[in-house]
Amino acid sequence: MKLWGGRFRNEENSLMEEFNSSLEIDQRLYFEDITGSLAHVKMLVQCEILSSVEGELISDGLKGILADIESSELPIEGDYEDIHSFVEMNLIKRIGDVGKKLHTARSRNDQTAVDTRMYARKKAREMVEVLEAFKQVLKDKAEENPYIMPGYTHLQRAQVVTFKHHLMAYYQMFNRDQKRVQNALELLNENPLGCGALAGTTHSIDRMITTQELGFTKPVDNFMDGVSERDYVLELTSDFSIIMMHLSRMSEELILWCSQEFKFIEIDDAYATGSSIMPQKKNPDAAELIRGKTGKVYGALFSIFTMMKGIPLTYNKDMQEEKESFFYAIDTTLASLKIMTEMIRTLKVNEEKMRASVKQGFLNATELADYLVKAGTPFRDAHSIVGKVVIYCEDHNKGIEDLTLQELQQFSDAIQSDIYEYIDYDSILNKGTKVHLR
Repeated sequence: MKLWGGRFRNEENSLMEEFNSSLEIDQRLYFEDITGSLAHVKMLVQCEILSSVEGELISDGLKGILADIESSELPIEGDYEDIHSFVEMNLIKRIGDVGKKLHTARSRNDQTAVDTRMYARKKAREMVEVLEAFKQVLKDKAEENPYIMPGYTHLQRAQVVTFKHHLMAYYQMFNRDQKRVQNALELLNENPLGCGALAGTTHSIDRMITTQELGFTKPVDNFMDGVSERDYVLELTSDFSIIMMHLSRMSEELILWCSQEFKFIEIDDAYATGSSIMPQKKNPDAAELIRGKTGKVYGALFSIFTMMKGIPLTYNKDMQEEKESFFYAIDTTLASLKIMTEMIRTLKVNEEKMRASVKQGFLNATELADYLVKAGTPFRDAHSIVGKVVIYCEDHNKGIEDLTLQELQQFSDAIQSDIYEYIDYDSILNKGTKVHLR
């Protein structure tokens, strides 16, 4: 069942027919395809290219196909080339030859371009909503757990922070992600319908009608660019890759934190699995899967880049292949965000374990150096002095805060009795620029 063929003498090879078909992939565009066609028909009627009777017949037929697909009465299957031919051929079966007029003043090139843009727009809006919900969960969990914990550099204990501040660092990452997707939404929201195959149409159409009907901000400025650009697919897939990178970093920390060596958190049973041989195991598989799937989303991005890099203007069949990678990136990123949202929502935080870990890491060493600087010691000398204090503490199995004043004064006469308030971990969080760590 082809929308073309008049120019061909011989039948298409069956292997080529299967190789050429994209119905299995692009069937998810059925709503966009029918919605775009309804807008196109409305424009054709208003421009008097179709009669009102023809327009009504075609529109009713399209609405019936949409209703039957959504009620599962019309399964999307068969030897159709793509979702466009599926819809049009089923329309002709239902309403006869008038259905053949649907494609007037339109090409599959601008048709697939508008379908893909509308689908990308819908999914980008969903991504913004899912990110907003995730950010709120991060914020709520952070507010519920303002507990002291070690902050790390090089995965070594560095300075004291709070679990709240740590989680809010991820909030900022995902806030930027949300802005990136919103920016992509603004750029992609232009209407390619009316571009035709690459050079418009000789019919007197009105592109503003379909633009307004489909909720685009404007028609695209250049027909050739309109049917051949997929920058928005690349931009969104890049945005999704960055989201997945942030999710993967968070997953790595959750995996570490729930280990027996850390015990900072406990992941809910709903997002963990067990071992087939070791009864004691509780594996953070949801986080590990997110970390693993991140690479596949990166792969989708570079797959699309590779497809697009050598394509001359305008439309080429290579572009059919970008949908599978794009759809995978969308599905995986949305699923990963939703899983991570629930993991964070149900997370239990071990305040005692994090506080104990703080005391074991000399996380007030920098504050001791700052104290010495404020007492007149050059910073480089203060840095050296505190390094010696840490060695002394390691040799005597003590924390800096556990040393007596006499022990501390072995290293510098500048240290006075007020040092203990200065290096107290809770006090550190309220001093100077660190007040925001609460």
